Amino acid sequence: MRSRGVQFTFLMLILAAGITGCTDQQAGRSSERPPAPVETVPIESGSIRALRTFGGALEARASFFVSPKIGGRLEAMLVDIGDPVERGAVVARLDDAEYLQDVAQSEADLLVAKANLAEAVSALEIAKRSMERSETLSKRGVASEAELDSARSMLLARESGVAVQQAQVIRAEASVEAAKIRLGYASVEALWADNDSTRVVAERFEDEGQTVSANTPLLQIVDLDPLAGVFFVTEKDYGNLKAGQRVDVQTDAYPGEVFTGQIERIAPVFRQNSRQARVEITVPNSDLRLKPGMFIRAQVEVQRVEEASIVPIESIVTRSDEQGLFILAADRQHVLWRPVTLGIRDGDRVQVSGEGLDGEVITLGQQLIEDGSAVAVHTRTAGEDVR
Repeated sequence: MRSRGVQFTFLMLILAAGITGCTDQQAGRSSERPPAPVETVPIESGSIRALRTFGGALEARASFFVSPKIGGRLEAMLVDIGDPVERGAVVARLDDAEYLQDVAQSEADLLVAKANLAEAVSALEIAKRSMERSETLSKRGVASEAELDSARSMLLARESGVAVQQAQVIRAEASVEAAKIRLGYASVEALWADNDSTRVVAERFEDEGQTVSANTPLLQIVDLDPLAGVFFVTEKDYGNLKAGQRVDVQTDAYPGEVFTGQIERIAPVFRQNSRQARVEITVPNSDLRLKPGMFIRAQVEVQRVEEASIVPIESIVTRSDEQGLFILAADRQHVLWRPVTLGIRDGDRVQVSGEGLDGEVITLGQQLIEDGSAVAVHTRTAGEDVR
């Protein structure tokens, strides 16, 4: 009985020692944190640019209304919306019967004036011969001084009559020209000052058969190549823009397609109600695909840095009110905290500046680590999707 009790006690001691050993091993393992799984990408070195996008609209660079200079019944409209128009082309005609009659009347008045002039010239010739006879007779003592004075007076009157008739002819000729000009106004032409030879009808306001007065708009004609784009900027962006800057233009009409233009002019004043300044850009449109009135997104490069350290935006974290990122140490098993100053942001990339920015930066798993933490690394190339 005594030997059995001793064996039982011995077994209990061995069991207690085993349990104590296992507990100590578990406690040791729990005190060591395993490496945190993280992803890294190499820090880029190169150029980065800051882009600003402004909403605006396209406008015709030149636009004017075609109006008749005279009134009358609209006999024919020769163009319609969307039609191309050559400079100087006739786009409408008014009823010209009244103006044809004015031309005929003026020409008849001219013929009368010329006939009166011919009559006055003949009378002047007679007066000259009469004057010559009176002078000859006066020298012979046959004609009196009174007769000579009368002949001289008649000659002066005939000369004045010729001058008056000549003026009448000039006035009649001017009337004919004026009547012909008014007749020409019955054919309404599209005229503009620029050198471009073709423009497009944007709107039509009147129909054939209507009676219109002088200066009534018939058509609106616009220049579609190039187009003008207009947007407005605040004071924050105003100083970064200048004439000649490239502008990338996009519109919902052509998704994914970029049209290239440039800043043409910038308003020197800000509007009082909005505190914004007008910016005009020029957009080539040789294929006429873009149209006035389209909404646009105008993207302008406002800043560029050629030699910059660039990291993904997801690598930036904030610790204790300080922005920074984690750099993979040289042993590739630990990380180092690096405070940074952010610069230009371009999409999901951002410029950073600070000390010790080389190698690889942590982009995933930052919530599991701190300065000096052990890590298990999966490296992905810049631009690779996070899975």
